[in-house]
Amino acid sequence: MAPSASEVKVEKLAVSAFTIPSEPEQDGTLTWNRTTLVVVEVTGGGRTELGFTYADKSVATLVAERFPGLVEGTNVFDVQATWWKMYTAIPLVGRPGRAGGARAAVDFALWDLKARILELPLVKLLGQVRDRIDIYASGGFTNYVDSDLQNQLRAWVEGGISRVKMKVGARPENDIARVGTARDAIGPMTELYVDANGAYDRKNALHYADEFYRLGVTWFEEPVSSDDLEGLRLLRDRAPGGMEIAAGEYGYDQFYFRRMLEAGAVDVLQIDATRAGGVTGFLEAAALCHAWAMPLSAHTAPTLHTPLCCAVQRARHLEYFHDHVRIENRLFEGVPQPEGGALLPRLDEPGFGIRFKRADASRYAA
Repeated sequence: MAPSASEVKVEKLAVSAFTIPSEPEQDGTLTWNRTTLVVVEVTGGGRTELGFTYADKSVATLVAERFPGLVEGTNVFDVQATWWKMYTAIPLVGRPGRAGGARAAVDFALWDLKARILELPLVKLLGQVRDRIDIYASGGFTNYVDSDLQNQLRAWVEGGISRVKMKVGARPENDIARVGTARDAIGPMTELYVDANGAYDRKNALHYADEFYRLGVTWFEEPVSSDDLEGLRLLRDRAPGGMEIAAGEYGYDQFYFRRMLEAGAVDVLQIDATRAGGVTGFLEAAALCHAWAMPLSAHTAPTLHTPLCCAVQRARHLEYFHDHVRIENRLFEGVPQPEGGALLPRLDEPGFGIRFKRADASRYAA
């Protein structure tokens, strides 16, 4: 028998950060060789459960300094009330950016704790609407030589994933040839997506949209900066009819998503719950998609997004991102694995159904 809501309080909030190195990777605007995982743990009702985000380690500092006093003592079952408390308490820090990621990690942990106390898989607690969510495999970094690009994409296709995404924009003069190389590797039947990370200006983006479409590209992500809503709308209006324009991964609150939808800037809205306020923020953004009859796609962090996407009507697919897949499989037990080009939420364990392998992560402590 689960304890009554009035009896269960959050007793403690703790946070830690881990920086995991990688080979140098590059997209249209950035180069990186490490990824930082911020893990939040909350204790209540005799349990300690967790959430996480991908962010700078300064997010962990923000959580440690500002959030225990906001979260400890709150009711475990009143997660939305605690989310709003976190949202309204730190305007001087800035609600987007670091605060958004910090709020997300705490919110994930609170939902995991609530679901585990109730002994329910998170997707059942939220209300399951589908048994699986399609994925697209994502990598194809711009610093890959052609053979590495082809080998990565081909391996995903051979593993049963029918959609793959590659990066473009770092060296535009090479992009058409690289996309052609990718198409040669995956064959004519696999959906091919490209992501410029806002690297192009409007005129170049229009040019490349036409050229990429001739190579069978059906998804053009951030052809221009996601802050250029007029530019995104221009691309949406002028791109070939079979090509969708996508953006939204940098949204930290509902005002951002509402502006993008009101501008008619995208065909598919991307939502990243690790930035946009965790489970609570994701559900709010998904409600906007429902109101606008807009499909949504979850950005990266597949372990966290699988149950969320299976609990909202408008979800089309989620990004099976190379870096996060590597980290989640290395540092967590119970992460969902692809089955027929989709991920299935854990139904045999409560909450997210994962466990943090702290001993394995300790070598990366930041």
